[in-house]
Order: sequence, then C-alpha cells, then structure tokens
Amino acid sequence: MDVRQLKAFIAVFEERSITRAAARLFITQPALSVTIRQLEDELATTLFVREARGMAVTEAARLLYPQAQRLQQQMSALAGQFRQQHHCLPLSLGVDQGDIAGAQLAAVCRRLVGAVPALQLLLLDGCSGVLRLASEASRCEDELFLPLLDEPYVLAVPESDALSGDGIEVATLDMGEWLTCPAHPAHQRLLALLGTDTALLQSSHQAATLSQLGWLVAAGLGRALLPQSLAVLPGIRTLDLQGAVPRHRIGLCYTAARRDELVVGQVIQALQSAG
Repeated sequence: MDVRQLKAFIAVFEERSITRAAARLFITQPALSVTIRQLEDELATTLFVREARGMAVTEAARLLYPQAQRLQQQMSALAGQFRQQHHCLPLSLGVDQGDIAGAQLAAVCRRLVGAVPALQLLLLDGCSGVLRLASEASRCEDELFLPLLDEPYVLAVPESDALSGDGIEVATLDMGEWLTCPAHPAHQRLLALLGTDTALLQSSHQAATLSQLGWLVAAGLGRALLPQSLAVLPGIRTLDLQGAVPRHRIGLCYTAARRDELVVGQVIQALQSAG
C-alpha cells in the first residue's frame, strides 16, 4: 500500500463516486479505478461495490478508512518535518551570560528570527558558536562587531542605601562603598569615571562578571556602576549619572572569515537592512 493508493481510497470513500473522487485528485476515472483495483488485490478484499447512484462501501472499507486517515496524516507530517529541516538555517550563537540580561537575550533572539524567519537557533555558552552575542567591550581584536542594543550605565545601590536623587556625580561619592569588576574589559574606563585611587578599590568586594556584580549590590554589600538591564534585580535601586555617561553596547561578534558563510551572511545582511 502506497501513498497514491491511500489517497485514492480516501477520496472514493468520502465522495462515494469515482467521478467526483477523480476530479478531486486531478486524475482520470480509469486511472482511479485501476488504483482501487490494485489496492483491493493487495488487501485481498472488496472495498467498494458499484451501484446506480455511485459507490457503496463494504465493511472492509469501513475498517480501513480510519487507519488510512492516520497513515496519510503520519506520512504528511513526516514529509513536512524533512521539508522544514531542508529549508531551515541552523545558527549556533555563543552568549556571554556575564554581560547580557535575560530580557536582552530574548529581544535579540526575537530580532534574529524576525530578520531571518528560517533561522534555527542553537544557544551556546561563552565563546562557542558561529556568532557571538557579547558587549562591544569584550570584542576580540580580530572580530567585527554589529551593534544591536545600546543602554547607559547607571548607579546601582541597595534599596537600604540612603543615597537619592538623579544626576549623581560619582566622583564625589564615598569610595569605600564601591563594588568592582576588575576582570571586565570595561573596568579601566569605569575607573576613569570614578576618578579615584585604584588601590582603595582593591579592598572592596569584587566580581568576575557584571551580572555577578549586580547580585553583590542586591546583597546590600555596596554600590556599583552597571548597565541598566543588569541592575533590574530585587533589592536594587538605580540612579541616573551626571555628565558623559558610559554606554553598554550589545551586538554580534564575528570574524571576517565567518562573514562569508551562508547563514552568517544572511543574518548580517538582514539585520543591517532592517536597521
């Protein structure tokens, strides 16, 4: 029994007419009759009986009909599954979890699939993947950078902190309460904004990533300069900074050689065209 015979049987069973079933399948009546006879010979049973007003179904046909429907649905689903795989564009994306908030990652994923609907994302950790989602500050020297998100740094303080108001001049604050992230590429730039003795900051609580730094603030251990999205945590208040506020840019990092790959080229071109 093949797909052609299943379709022929279902059409005749539902139409109760060789003429209407043939028109539905876009084949000739003789061809449909031959197909039904072949199926009956294969099953060694009679499925239809010709009558003056059409085709009468036998008990064997009534038993076969629901099974034939299930078989046809399964075959269609199987074919669709492989067609979908054939047209999808797999893309492995390394994600720098230390710099990127969950809301930002979700926004980037929506934007990627929106730009290239056939994309099939595989999220990986860190530097793995064909493309890397990271901050511009952590971009490697041999990598190109396509910015996707941009946000300011803010002053993140524990909810219990008495500091209030906006337009804070960070250089005037008590340095003994600062939390730092010395391993982060943007650390030196932030130290310049603080304008203080770096030796004093060595005695403060420290973290390896900006995400971890936010949790230290939420624990009530001090203040920190954080990208706005990473300061959205229970136990944290944020205050706007005064003057030239540093920016936290998130985007896709990739080498020039990767740009020539099909999926990377399509993603980059679609994102650049969309602005």
